[in-house]
Amino acid sequence: MSPQAQVTFEVRKTPVQARSAVTVEAIGEATIQVLLSLGADRLTTTRVAERAGVSVGTLYQYFPNKRALLFAAMEGHLTRLMRTMEKVCAEQHHQPIEAMAEAVATAFITAKMERPDVSMALYAVSSELNGVEVMRRVGRNGRAAMAKMLASAPDASFEDVEFTTFMLYAVMAGATRAVLEGGAAPKMVRSLRKELVVICKSYLAASAMQG
Repeated sequence: MSPQAQVTFEVRKTPVQARSAVTVEAIGEATIQVLLSLGADRLTTTRVAERAGVSVGTLYQYFPNKRALLFAAMEGHLTRLMRTMEKVCAEQHHQPIEAMAEAVATAFITAKMERPDVSMALYAVSSELNGVEVMRRVGRNGRAAMAKMLASAPDASFEDVEFTTFMLYAVMAGATRAVLEGGAAPKMVRSLRKELVVICKSYLAASAMQG
């Protein structure tokens, strides 16, 4: 995707006042609601503005088109996930790697399954929004937090902690996406919570140079 095309996905202006921030938040939530109720094909700026209770002109101050709305919704969803991961990783500094693996896997699943319908809807439109690039960019902070966490482990060290972090995140994201795309039935989610912890613990144990 060209840089010029990417610009049309981004917020037109950044809210600097509390009132503007509330408006943008309302538009973002309205985007999700319209996406869930009508689907991406029928989502329009007019429908989102009506759902958010703002004029189309107000919406256009921040979002130039439909794709910008969807892009912002996906970016916001991923950013909230990464903030959760950063917080959990900071809390796990200097813990054994087993505790780290359980904490990050559990937090990741909990965050993604808080609104599984939203996660599934955004996955469905991610390909047309350059979703891989957004996930990579937004995920950097989360992966950096995991790397710092792993580097603090008292019972192990890693030859290439950045790559170990990359693989750990890929495993969590891939397994969770597979369950979401499989329908995220309660039984599947319960199994995911248990099995992903096992997978992450096993991977870190196998990758670590014991200290």
